[in-house]
Amino acid sequence: MPETWTRPYVPGAGRWLVIAWEAPALALLGWSTAHKLGLSGNGLWAMVAVLAAIWSIGAWRILRMGVYAGADGVLIRGLLRSRTLRWHEVAHVLLHKATHRLGPWEIESGLTVLIERRDGSMVNTELWAQGVDFHRRPRVFRAVYQELRTLHLDAAAS
Repeated sequence: MPETWTRPYVPGAGRWLVIAWEAPALALLGWSTAHKLGLSGNGLWAMVAVLAAIWSIGAWRILRMGVYAGADGVLIRGLLRSRTLRWHEVAHVLLHKATHRLGPWEIESGLTVLIERRDGSMVNTELWAQGVDFHRRPRVFRAVYQELRTLHLDAAAS
């Protein structure tokens, strides 16, 4: 029986802004490349087709990005790759306060959800409290985190 994956949240509108932003960026790249290389005719159309394909595939991946849950595990879809973790591989679903160092300064970047595997390794998820899906929706972020924890605990109990 195939696994049924569901995303436990509605994606934010910010995804559409990212996709819309990328279209003129690729158009500018195409225009500057065509002028720099002196492309015309078939070469120009080939470049336009390649950039349109890259934009279409990228938009599709951006719309599908996220964390999906199922009865047997969790599916994490990123921009370039996806990975599946079965609940029996997961030790903990954690809330993590991410920070970055810039010289002597430490910059907080908000809360993220991490998955700790039984082998001790950590897996980043696409869930970030300040990201395009949860910006200005902190309750939704917390609800998704709690749902993942509950699914994991239920799977461990059975």
